[in-house]
Amino acid sequence: MDGNNRWAAREGVPGPTGHRAGVEAVREILRACQHHGVEVLTLFAFSSENWGRPMPEVRALLALLSVYLRNEVRELHKDGIRMRFIGKRDRFSARLQKLMRQAEHLTQHNKGATMVIAVDYGGRWDIAQAARQLARQVQRGQLQPEQITPELIDSTVALGDLPQPDLCIRTGGDARISNFMLWHFAYTELYFSNTLWPDFGELEFARALADYSRRERRYGLREPDGLVAGGELDA
Repeated sequence: MDGNNRWAAREGVPGPTGHRAGVEAVREILRACQHHGVEVLTLFAFSSENWGRPMPEVRALLALLSVYLRNEVRELHKDGIRMRFIGKRDRFSARLQKLMRQAEHLTQHNKGATMVIAVDYGGRWDIAQAARQLARQVQRGQLQPEQITPELIDSTVALGDLPQPDLCIRTGGDARISNFMLWHFAYTELYFSNTLWPDFGELEFARALADYSRRERRYGLREPDGLVAGGELDA
């Protein structure tokens, strides 16, 4: 969700105002996901690298996350949305960690869409923590190295219990995934938008879905020669 600071600079307002506008965009995109039947939405809210930003901005981001959790979770619960968090939590304040646990606990049995918020998250960290978990099992004699398969790693990385992502949308004009869900994105379709995140609304989201719907997902395979529409062999 890139572009909050650039949006603020363009509008001539302080940086935190841009991040607050970004929260409004989250609300709109969540509604759009519900409208289009998207079952899982993952938001890259705070990366492992974001700790290197100026401390006033970091504090403002974390304060905004706290406000969001205090104000929004009950409404999300009413809408049947389940909340999840991925990433390290030990560097956050005890208060913010508690708000995360409360949100997950309150919404854990909801059967509607799942909204995942990635905080202090990095794709390399995710793969490393999965490797550590499996190494401990090998050390305890619960697992043989030969038993470690891509499928086992799939189940050990964050969100291993959810489907692989179909589509990744990045706003703000940069065409890279910046250490986000590196394992999960093996065959995810990527969509890069020049639109700054606070301006990325339902119309832009619909355009991304329309672009996705035109793509042919082959997962490294191709149709055998002779196949035509309908799956019949061309005689």
